[in-house]
Amino acid sequence: MTSRFSATDLAALAVGTSIYISIFVGLNGVLAALAPVIGQLFGAQRFEAIGAEVKQGIWLALFLTVIGCLVLLFPQPLLSLAHASSALNDKASLYLRILALALPATLGFRIYASLNTAIGRPKMVMALQIGALALKVPLNALFIFGGLGIPALGGPGCAVATGITVWVMFLICGLIVRFNPSYRLFGVFGTGLVGPVWTAQRELLKLGIPMGLSYLIEVTAFTFMALFIARLGDIAVAGHQITANFGTVLYMIPLAIANATGTLVAQSVGARDLSSARRIGYSGIRLAAVLSVTIGCIVWLARGAIVRAYTPNEAVIAAALPLYVFIAFYQLFDAVQVTTAFVLRAYKVAVIPTLMYAVALWGVGLGSGYVLGLNPFGISPRMLQGAAGFWMGNSAALALVGAGLLWYLRQVQRNIEQDN
Repeated sequence: MTSRFSATDLAALAVGTSIYISIFVGLNGVLAALAPVIGQLFGAQRFEAIGAEVKQGIWLALFLTVIGCLVLLFPQPLLSLAHASSALNDKASLYLRILALALPATLGFRIYASLNTAIGRPKMVMALQIGALALKVPLNALFIFGGLGIPALGGPGCAVATGITVWVMFLICGLIVRFNPSYRLFGVFGTGLVGPVWTAQRELLKLGIPMGLSYLIEVTAFTFMALFIARLGDIAVAGHQITANFGTVLYMIPLAIANATGTLVAQSVGARDLSSARRIGYSGIRLAAVLSVTIGCIVWLARGAIVRAYTPNEAVIAAALPLYVFIAFYQLFDAVQVTTAFVLRAYKVAVIPTLMYAVALWGVGLGSGYVLGLNPFGISPRMLQGAAGFWMGNSAALALVGAGLLWYLRQVQRNIEQDN
């Protein structure tokens, strides 16, 4: 929708979104530690302990909200990396400050999603998110283009729509947990107020910090891609944003498989059924890989129609089309690495994978992307200069981290099975 408002607003959205997603994914990644913890408790049938973990997750979400809001309200140090125009910076700053109001509800909903996923009840999460999408589409149109007495806000209008949507989702999920009888078993409500228990917080952070960092590393690879590509002009970053947006949509498929696989593995580990945990883990990885290859072929064949569905701007179309070759083949690497990472988290293993992400995505991905894309040494092939160089570097990094995680998963499973 923003691409149909103006190229400048789309570029501002690309820069603003890259920063917000970094905060959103990093903080949500810390809270995601609840999922394997609750999954193992559920597999062990320790239902009374689940409510206690949820309450500690709420306290953790409050602490994380303060940190995230400070970054979103004062984004200039990050925006300065883009070397963008003042108009673009102003729109991106407004976008981020509006989203600071949405962050508490976003993290609150993540707790509900982690609980439902861990106990094998994802349908209500899906229903709420589909409902949120149905609400966000008309709200986007209203606040981006204006109407009903509301002025056209362009890119920042997306943030207003997001804020309204996530608060509605959060309030509904809170009411569900409070009044739906199926949640009484866990004692989230009706068991009194509980303050932060520092031993429980430490255990969540012990797993959550490396998980959050791995999410953050993965998404900041895209963040800095957008910030560096912004130096090449509005058209270049707009083409990158269209490609990145579609890649993010496709990423939801292996991410969903990874979530399901991680949940079932955690439940099997909690029940001490390690052979089932191993079998389920590798089945999920294979499924994600097969689907990603199929999707990659379809994307390559339909790339022209996909890009034109985003924008009628021929210059932006020309900037985006060459990048879709990377989406077509890097889906395989992305699917393998995310599914393997979720299986490792089900075993409560996150530190070594985080180090692998840092070396591969920040070192190999961004480093080679910077050299190829911006060509500071004059050695980059012409076809890989610009945004294509950054996408090439990121694709190579995902292949490297996927291979590394698969190798490490085998070591972790062998060690755990020998100890038992």
